[in-house]
Amino acid sequence: MTASTPTAPAARNGTLRRGIRITLTLAAATLAMPLVTAAHQIRPTPYGDHLTAHTPAVRADPALRMKGQAVEAYDPASGRRHWTYTRDGRRPLALRPAPGHAFALWSDGLVTDTARTHGRTVNWHRAVPGLSGWLAAGGTGRAADVLQSLDPASGMLAVITPQRIAAYRTMDGDLRWVLPAARGCAFEPRRTARIGGALLVAQPCGPTAAWTTELVAVDDLGRIVPDRRPLGNALPGGEGRARKVVAGAR
Repeated sequence: MTASTPTAPAARNGTLRRGIRITLTLAAATLAMPLVTAAHQIRPTPYGDHLTAHTPAVRADPALRMKGQAVEAYDPASGRRHWTYTRDGRRPLALRPAPGHAFALWSDGLVTDTARTHGRTVNWHRAVPGLSGWLAAGGTGRAADVLQSLDPASGMLAVITPQRIAAYRTMDGDLRWVLPAARGCAFEPRRTARIGGALLVAQPCGPTAAWTTELVAVDDLGRIVPDRRPLGNALPGGEGRARKVVAGAR
């Protein structure tokens, strides 16, 4: 007995069914593409950032101010609004202008650095542990002096909280050093002063503490103490070797 072979109509039907399946698969893929593209386009931006440029880039750093839920920059020559920066569900609590930088502290404890001249880029975001709860407990005025420049060129930015002082390299937001408050003490961001190149920060420790323990001096290298080891804060590949440290509390 020999094997039977499909008749011509059966072969044509099989070919037709395969063609229909291929057509349906291609149609489904074609219909899915706009959905995939739309899903990609509606993804939330990282950190809820929204940057809006209102005028072309300017040469001079624009003036900065907080207005409602936004950080706004204004052309120093014309007074026109230059750019706006907002974050979903957050509001700015403090600003620290610096050449080329617009540092902002937000209600969720996030610190950001926006390119001040054109406002089209957020250079970095840094979350500070415990900062949002402490800010919420004390009202908006508590944030006023949390951000402090540590050197004349604003190459280092300090974030002062009761528990610690953290220093970030402004070029890339890299954490360079941390100074914890001494046991039983707490830093007070609103009680600071500058003497020469040093930033003095109050550190109350109680009625029986010596006054020398209730005041610390820091700069871009960390706490100012005799015979401290130099800290390289340059970008990798520059002079010196950059390394992170924890500055001792005593």
